[in-house]
Amino acid sequence: MADSRGDPGEVYFEFTAIGPQVKVAAVHAATGIEVAVMAPAGAARHDLERLALRKLKMRLERQD
Repeated sequence: MADSRGDPGEVYFEFTAIGPQVKVAAVHAATGIEVAVMAPAGAARHDLERLALRKLKMRLERQD
Protein backbone atom coordinates (compact mmCIF):
# COMPACT_ATOMS: atom_id res chain seq x y z
CA MET A 1 0.00 0.00 0.00
CA ALA A 2 2.00 2.98 1.25
CA ASP A 3 5.78 2.81 1.48
CA SER A 4 7.76 3.47 4.67
CA ARG A 5 7.68 7.23 4.02
CA GLY A 6 3.87 7.16 3.79
CA ASP A 7 3.88 7.72 0.02
CA PRO A 8 0.92 5.80 -1.46
CA GLY A 9 2.29 5.95 -5.01
CA GLU A 10 0.07 7.02 -7.90
CA VAL A 11 -3.27 8.59 -6.89
CA TYR A 12 -6.02 9.91 -9.17
CA PHE A 13 -8.29 12.78 -8.12
CA GLU A 14 -11.79 13.44 -9.45
CA PHE A 15 -13.67 16.68 -8.75
CA THR A 16 -17.47 16.81 -9.09
CA ALA A 17 -19.42 20.02 -8.46
CA ILE A 18 -22.68 19.43 -6.57
CA GLY A 19 -24.43 22.74 -6.09
CA PRO A 20 -22.41 24.92 -3.71
CA GLN A 21 -20.18 21.97 -2.79
CA VAL A 22 -17.58 19.83 -4.50
CA LYS A 23 -17.01 16.11 -4.08
CA VAL A 24 -13.37 15.07 -4.32
CA ALA A 25 -12.61 11.40 -4.89
CA ALA A 26 -9.09 10.02 -4.45
CA VAL A 27 -8.35 6.65 -6.07
CA HIS A 28 -5.24 4.60 -5.30
CA ALA A 29 -4.01 3.40 -8.70
CA ALA A 30 -2.43 0.15 -7.49
CA THR A 31 -5.41 -1.16 -5.50
CA GLY A 32 -8.44 0.74 -6.81
CA ILE A 33 -9.36 1.81 -3.26
CA GLU A 34 -11.39 5.03 -3.39
CA VAL A 35 -12.34 7.59 -0.75
CA ALA A 36 -14.33 10.79 -1.10
CA VAL A 37 -14.68 14.08 0.77
CA MET A 38 -17.17 16.93 0.42
CA ALA A 39 -16.22 20.59 0.81
CA PRO A 40 -17.34 24.09 -0.21
CA ALA A 41 -16.85 24.70 -3.92
CA GLY A 42 -14.76 27.80 -3.19
CA ALA A 43 -12.07 25.87 -1.31
CA ALA A 44 -8.59 25.78 -2.81
CA ARG A 45 -7.97 22.78 -5.08
CA HIS A 46 -4.64 22.00 -3.39
CA ASP A 47 -6.30 21.91 0.04
CA LEU A 48 -9.03 19.59 -1.25
CA GLU A 49 -6.48 17.21 -2.77
CA ARG A 50 -4.47 17.22 0.45
CA LEU A 51 -7.59 16.43 2.51
CA ALA A 52 -8.65 13.58 0.20
CA LEU A 53 -5.09 12.21 0.13
CA ARG A 54 -4.91 12.21 3.93
CA LYS A 55 -8.18 10.26 4.09
CA LEU A 56 -6.90 7.79 1.45
CA LYS A 57 -3.65 7.22 3.39
CA MET A 58 -5.64 6.46 6.53
CA ARG A 59 -7.81 4.00 4.58
CA LEU A 60 -4.72 2.30 3.12
CA GLU A 61 -3.18 1.94 6.60
CA ARG A 62 -6.35 0.21 7.80
CA GLN A 63 -6.12 -2.14 4.81
CA ASP A 64 -2.68 -3.44 5.90
